[in-house]
Amino acid sequence: MLVVLQVRLVMKAHSFIRENVPRVLCSVKDKSSTVPIPRISQYLYFLFAPTLIYRDNYPRNPTIRWGYVATKFAQVLGSLFYAYYIFVRLCIPQFRNSSQETFNLRGLVLCIFNSILPGVLILFLVFFAFLHCWLNAFAEMLRFADRMFYK
Repeated sequence: MLVVLQVRLVMKAHSFIRENVPRVLCSVKDKSSTVPIPRISQYLYFLFAPTLIYRDNYPRNPTIRWGYVATKFAQVLGSLFYAYYIFVRLCIPQFRNSSQETFNLRGLVLCIFNSILPGVLILFLVFFAFLHCWLNAFAEMLRFADRMFYK
C-alpha cells in the first residue's frame, strides 16, 4: 500500500513540474516582471484531488452532499466486508484442505482453479470500492466536479 501511495505522489510531482516549469522558464526568458508560481494552496488541493493532471483551477461544485459521501464510504465498507466473506468462505477452505494432505500437483491445480472465480470477484470489489466509491467520496468532499475517473 505504501508503494502505491509513493507512486501516486511521484506521478503527481511529475505532473506539477511538467505543467509549471515551462511557464516559469518562458516568463524568465521574456524577462517578465511577474513569474507565474502557483500558490501552496493550489498544490495542496492537487495533492488530495482525485486527479493526476495538475491545473491551477479545477471545476468545483458549489456544495458538499454529505449524504452522498456517507453512502460512498458505506459502500466501501460493504465491499470490504463482502470481499472478506468471499475470501473466508471460498478461498481459505480450498487451501486448508490441501495443507492437510501430502503435496500433489493435481490437488494444487484444483485449488488454484477453484479459487479463480472468487479471486476475480474480489478484484471487481476492490475496483468498485477504490476507483468508484473512494475516489467519488473524496471528490465530493473536495467539491471536485470533474469526475471522469474511467476515461
